[in-house]
Amino acid sequence: MSAGHDHALPATTKERSLGWALVLTSAFLIAEVVGGVVLNSLALLSDAAHMFTDVAALAIALAAIRIARRPADQRRTFGYHRFEILAAAFNALLLFGVAGYILFEAWQRWRQPEEVQTTGVLVVAALGLVVNLASMWLLRSGKDSSLNVKGAYLEVWSDMLGSIGVIVGALVIRITGWNWVDSVIAVAIGLWVLPRTWVLLKDTLNILLEGVPEGIDLAAVRRSLLSLPGVLGVHDLHVWAVTSGRPSLTVHLVHAPDITAPADLLERARAVLAAEHHVTHTTVQLETQPCTQAGVAVGPGGSGDEAASRQDAHA
Repeated sequence: MSAGHDHALPATTKERSLGWALVLTSAFLIAEVVGGVVLNSLALLSDAAHMFTDVAALAIALAAIRIARRPADQRRTFGYHRFEILAAAFNALLLFGVAGYILFEAWQRWRQPEEVQTTGVLVVAALGLVVNLASMWLLRSGKDSSLNVKGAYLEVWSDMLGSIGVIVGALVIRITGWNWVDSVIAVAIGLWVLPRTWVLLKDTLNILLEGVPEGIDLAAVRRSLLSLPGVLGVHDLHVWAVTSGRPSLTVHLVHAPDITAPADLLERARAVLAAEHHVTHTTVQLETQPCTQAGVAVGPGGSGDEAASRQDAHA
């Protein structure tokens, strides 16, 4: 028996905000590339590279949202929501590549510093900062509900800090004449981005590998189910997410044979999962004896042989 099939779409994504952010960053990208080449600034070019990843991230995020709207069909019964996670993973990999390129170019320039035209760099970087701040404001409301939008937001945020770094570097060069500062700023931008990009990639990989979503304690879920009156054991428990904000759960519950209203037990299980763990897309199978799945071992803390008694759970 099963219950708790909630197929509602996730919260409305900020497609219009992504679109405006894409227009802003695309327009400024051209200006920043031209400025970096003409003004001979690696820091400005590294910021332009980040701006390019912003454009790519926003375009991919926008496309993923539109693809994810497609309804489920006979071949893809969960629909196309996973495209948003693939987009976030791609953006993370893109950021890693850009950071590596910046570090390589910075090393080359460190060995042979080149003169930087600070006035032009300051003007272009300041305009870039305005564009980044506007894009961040547009994306701020959707970043906590979607890894896809979070990936795009992180790209823009890192680029915003990059613009600040370029401005600071240009001011230092203007005052001191130390052209090597341009390379130092570029390296700082690259190193700052890497750990945050790793966090994003780790989160997307966890979803792609169908790991337990962030914020859900599998042991606590098991205890909640075992605490239900009449439940003797829990096994074959799995929690995963198709995309960010859409956790799903399947579980087998072993109950006492004398329970006369199993439908009530299903409803209580569904209610406790929703209230205590915020999981509403659930499939629950009721059994009076553990099925063959109860003996499948999946490692420590896994979902194999979990037909522990309620007494053990409260010990």
